[in-house]
Amino acid sequence: MISPDTPRPRTAALALALAAALGLTSCSTGDGPGEGIVVTTNILGDLTRAVVGDQAEVTVLMRPDADPHSFGISAQEAALIEGAALVVHNGLGLEEGVARNVAAAEEAGVPALAVGEAVDPLPYTSDENEGEPDPHFWTDPGRVATAVDLIADQVIERVDGVDAAAVRANAEAYGGELDELDGWMTDEFAAIPDEERKLVTNHHVFGYLADRYDFEVIGAVIPSGTTLASPSASDLRSLAEAVEAAGVRAVFADSSQPDRLATVMAEQAGVEIDVIPLYSESLTGEDGGAPTYLDMMRSNTTAIVEGLTAP
Repeated sequence: MISPDTPRPRTAALALALAAALGLTSCSTGDGPGEGIVVTTNILGDLTRAVVGDQAEVTVLMRPDADPHSFGISAQEAALIEGAALVVHNGLGLEEGVARNVAAAEEAGVPALAVGEAVDPLPYTSDENEGEPDPHFWTDPGRVATAVDLIADQVIERVDGVDAAAVRANAEAYGGELDELDGWMTDEFAAIPDEERKLVTNHHVFGYLADRYDFEVIGAVIPSGTTLASPSASDLRSLAEAVEAAGVRAVFADSSQPDRLATVMAEQAGVEIDVIPLYSESLTGEDGGAPTYLDMMRSNTTAIVEGLTAP
């Protein structure tokens, strides 16, 4: 279950977190308040829609199976950001292709919630990003529970006409689903022996999952927190040596990206290693394997357990 010490800001603590995460003023661009809620990533979009229900229009900018580090938006979508009642974005450098649009809207007075900055972010596990906060908080359901509360508070405060009781009820119901997910993941991961709880991924994206469920991050094929970086030949050799020394049996690559680099690294290790796809940074369409956040986490948990316990 989500433990009591999981960060779930309330009252004064919540206000402190929001002070760090929000660049808010009392008005939007133009005359009067903005309209609707605009969300950058599809993972945050799924959470926001669960909280908002039918109380307001929610526009999600990032398409299914897209890369949050590199997706861009049209001029029409940029205008939606500028005219929104509330912008919900991840922050911490994740949405590299739309960060300037969000920043411009904030400067013009559009309320914006940088969720990742308000959920007690962890530092990256990678040397290349050492000291920087890791934006991939959603791999920890406990921090997602905090995010849901933050989103609910800001929707109630910033979006005209919403029923506060309905939004609170939606957030509480979804929080219950996150509690259930966390307990299920804990039980599933218990099947992996302690000595096998070692993760090698396409890039550094599962630090929060590792921290919550006691995994060791051995390394990443792309030694960075962004997919826009590229590994050198020496990076691949170093990781291959670490993988061989640790006895890692699987490499986990994002399902939306080619696994060529992971395969090359596995070949350099000189041992047989499975390359297993995960849904790490984007939801899929309705016909895919991860149309919702809850689906994504259950699918990834199953894949990790199978990958690290297979004979």
